[in-house]
Amino acid sequence: MNEALLACPHCTAPLPGALEELNRLPHCLQCGAGLEAHVFPALFRQVQTGAHPAAIVAEDEAGCFYHPQKRAVAPCDGCGRFLCALCDIELSGGHLCPACLDAGKKKGRLSSLENRRTLYDSAALMLALIPMLLWPLTLITAPAVLFLVFFRWKAPGGIVARSKIRFVLAMTIALVQLAGWGIVFWMLLNR
Repeated sequence: MNEALLACPHCTAPLPGALEELNRLPHCLQCGAGLEAHVFPALFRQVQTGAHPAAIVAEDEAGCFYHPQKRAVAPCDGCGRFLCALCDIELSGGHLCPACLDAGKKKGRLSSLENRRTLYDSAALMLALIPMLLWPLTLITAPAVLFLVFFRWKAPGGIVARSKIRFVLAMTIALVQLAGWGIVFWMLLNR
C-alpha cells in the first residue's frame, strides 16, 4: 500500500514497511540518502465524500436542471430550478443552485457569504491620527472618532478576531485632542 504513497525523493524507489514505521527509517535502502518522514494520523482516516446524486427511477420524478438524468432533491430558493444532491448548495437553511450562488455573490445579495468587512476600529484610529498632520481638522474629526467608537463598538470586527485596543487608542487620542481644543478656547476666552 505505501509503495504508491511514498517513495524516496532522490531515487524514487518505494519505501518499505508500514506507514506508521516510516518515521524510524533513517535512510533509503536503495540509494542511502537520508530520509525524514512524518506520518500524520489524518492519512489513515477514511475520506468523506459528498452526496452522490441518485438516478431517476420512475417517470414521474423530477430531474435536476443541470443533470436531467439525476433525481431532484430540492428546488432552488432563488430561481426555482430543481436540483440533484450534487448541485444543491445548502446555505443558511435554504437551497441554492450554482448559478444563483454565483449571481448572489457577485451582486452582494447573499449576506451569509461575507467576504470582507469594514474594520471600524482601524477607521477610527486613522480618523484620529491622520488629521494631526493638519491640526485644525482635529476639531471636526475628534467628535467623528468618538461617534465611531461609541456606535460601532459592538460591530463585527475582522474575520480574524481582534482586540478592542484600536478603539480604545482612537478614543484616547480623540479625547486628548478635544481636551486640547478646550484648553485653547478657554485660554482665548480668558485673555
